[in-house]
Amino acid sequence: MATSAADAGGMAALTEAAKKEGSLNTIALPSDWAGYGALIDGFEKKYGIKVTVENPEGSSQDEITALKEHRGDGRAPDVIDVGGSFARSAAQQGLLAPYEVAPWDGIPEKQKDPRARWYDNYGGYVSIGCDAKRVKTCPATFADLRKPEYKGKVALNGDPTKSGSALAGVYAAALANGGSFDNIQPGIDFFAELSKNGNFIPVESTPATIEKGETPISIDWDFLNLGYAEEFRAKGADVDWRTAIPFDGSFAEYYAHGVNKDAPHPAAARLWQEYVFGPEGQNIRLGANARPVLMDAMKKDGTLDKAAAENLPTVEGTPSFPTEAQREKARETVNRNWADAVSG
Repeated sequence: MATSAADAGGMAALTEAAKKEGSLNTIALPSDWAGYGALIDGFEKKYGIKVTVENPEGSSQDEITALKEHRGDGRAPDVIDVGGSFARSAAQQGLLAPYEVAPWDGIPEKQKDPRARWYDNYGGYVSIGCDAKRVKTCPATFADLRKPEYKGKVALNGDPTKSGSALAGVYAAALANGGSFDNIQPGIDFFAELSKNGNFIPVESTPATIEKGETPISIDWDFLNLGYAEEFRAKGADVDWRTAIPFDGSFAEYYAHGVNKDAPHPAAARLWQEYVFGPEGQNIRLGANARPVLMDAMKKDGTLDKAAAENLPTVEGTPSFPTEAQREKARETVNRNWADAVSG
C-alpha cells in the first residue's frame, strides 16, 4: 500500500489508478456538514470517480463499526472522517493505513499521528444555535441554559457516547462548570441538571428538527450552526437561526481523516485525501465556515481564500486541545455515566 503519492509513482500515477477503480466509499458525510456537498461534487467532477455515501447522518462510532463489519466485503468505507478520540481509537485497533498527504509538513505536529494513520482536516468551536423566532431571548452562555425560560428547548446534535460533536458539547459544558480537560464529569452533571429541570431534551438536533421547532436551541459546532442559518435563509424557512460561541465554555476541536487499511478502493482513498487536504478542498471547508487545518500554511503560501477567512467568527485567544490520554479518559467517563445521568 502506498504511504504517499510519491510512493504510488507520483500524483499522475495515483490519479490514473484511482480513475481505474472508479469509485470511493464514504460514510456519515451529510451534504450540509463542513462543505461536504461541494467537496463530493468537486471530487467527482475533477476525477470522474463516483462517491457513495452510506448512512449520511451516522456518527463517528458508526464509521468505526463499519470499518470492522464490512471488512473484505467491498462495502467498507475507504476513508473516515471522525472526532479526534475516535480516530486515535481506530488507529490503536489497527484499522487505518499510514498515508502522508502532499502538504503533510504543513499540518501542525499536535494535529497528526506520527505514523500518518490519521491527521486533522478541519475544525471549529462549540457554539449555541438558537431560533430567535421561537425563543424570546437567545442564550449566549452555558450558564444561560439553566434559565426556566428554556424548558424543553435545549438539545445536542447526537449522543455523546457515539458522536464526536456531542462529546465536544459535554466537554465545553465541563469547562464552563469547573471541569477541565482531565475532568469532563462536571459537563455530564450539567446536562443531568438540565435534564432534571426539563430544559434538556433527548432529541438529536438536525436542520429538520430545527425547522419543525422541535429543537429551538442546539449545542453544535459553529460551522454547522452558521451553515444552517445560511441554509434556512436560502430556502426561505420560517427560522431566524443565531449562533453564539459561549465564552464560559470555549472548546475547539478538529475532525480527523484516515484511510481504511483494507480499503476496497485504495488508490481512490488516497486521492481523496490529497483532494481534501489540497488548496481546493481546504478552501471549500473555509467557505463552509470550518477552520481548515492547513490555514496557517495556506496564509504563508498565498493559497488561502482571504475573503472566506474574514467571514469566520472571531474568538479570543489561541485554542488548546486535550491530549490523547485526556480524550480517552473523557470518552470512558461519558460512556460510563451519560445514560444514567440524563435518563430521568
